[in-house]
Amino acid sequence: MQSDHTKYCVKYNATIMEGIQALDHSDAGFSVVIDAQEKVVGVLTDGDVRRALIAGKALNDPLMPHVHTDFFSVDERATRTEVLDLMQARKIRHVPVISSSGTLLGIHLLSSMIGVKDLPNWAVIMAGGKGMRLRPITEHLPKPMIKVAGRPILERLVLHLVGHGMKRIFLAVNYMSHVIEDHFGDGSQFGCTIEYLREEEPLGTGGALSLLKEIPDSPLLVMNGDLVMQANFEGMLNYHNEGKYVATMGVKPYQHEVPFGCVETQDDAIVSVREKPTINMLINAGVYVLSPESLSNIPKRFFPITEFFDTAIDKGRTCGSYVIEDDWTDVGRMDDLNEAQGN
Repeated sequence: MQSDHTKYCVKYNATIMEGIQALDHSDAGFSVVIDAQEKVVGVLTDGDVRRALIAGKALNDPLMPHVHTDFFSVDERATRTEVLDLMQARKIRHVPVISSSGTLLGIHLLSSMIGVKDLPNWAVIMAGGKGMRLRPITEHLPKPMIKVAGRPILERLVLHLVGHGMKRIFLAVNYMSHVIEDHFGDGSQFGCTIEYLREEEPLGTGGALSLLKEIPDSPLLVMNGDLVMQANFEGMLNYHNEGKYVATMGVKPYQHEVPFGCVETQDDAIVSVREKPTINMLINAGVYVLSPESLSNIPKRFFPITEFFDTAIDKGRTCGSYVIEDDWTDVGRMDDLNEAQGN
């Protein structure tokens, strides 16, 4: 239990901006909201703030309407096993410890209770694109360095990887690479080792992997650098290993409502009419796991990673699909970026 719990607290009358600052200070993506009598009235997560901004709320708006007042907690008598069972059953990573009078005694953090296991897997983040659809913002700033909720997108991804135990990270860079390299350096300030795959010309998500100087011993995690997301990377790696796939693609459920009535015919006769049907699809989420043996066949040319999957499937190799159920936003377009920033 974290006994120094003051850094996890934020006042009930705080603004959304003050909530963001509290979350950043907590280093856990989680804060406990207390009232004037120091009693716990709710909990706040990164996702709550992001959804508030997406809904159009301003940074100086009250935080309290976006706080979870129906939350799980334990008292000081709860055992470690009981807390871990609660976390697993409710799929939560933080549990406040509250006294009989309602005051905060401490915080149980899943990362502290089980520790973050270092994984042997390397990760590659694609950060070399010019971001043409985000001009004029990207005329002077690489797309992955655009800030969302006060932090560069790429930094969020790096910290998320480190939080899942991946300590060797490669950044594939090209456009304005000096901005990225100046910010991250060798990665030591972010709890990892960062190396750079420098593309002299754009090689695509697949082709950039040909710049790796050696083949890893374990499956390689690859992801786009313009994602604002939470994902269980360890779960995805386990899924890939258990399925013995040559490659695994992270996918995301997506719904699209056709704005017209759709007509199904057979031999020119109408069989059915569906008014504005909703189509359910799985879309490519821009996160992949590739087995080591498949990396030796990556050509050193422009090579989209979708071509890698097509080639593997054509050869009869089995590729897996891992459903990402957590928050996920691709900020490749201006509308998506505005949504992620709450504009």
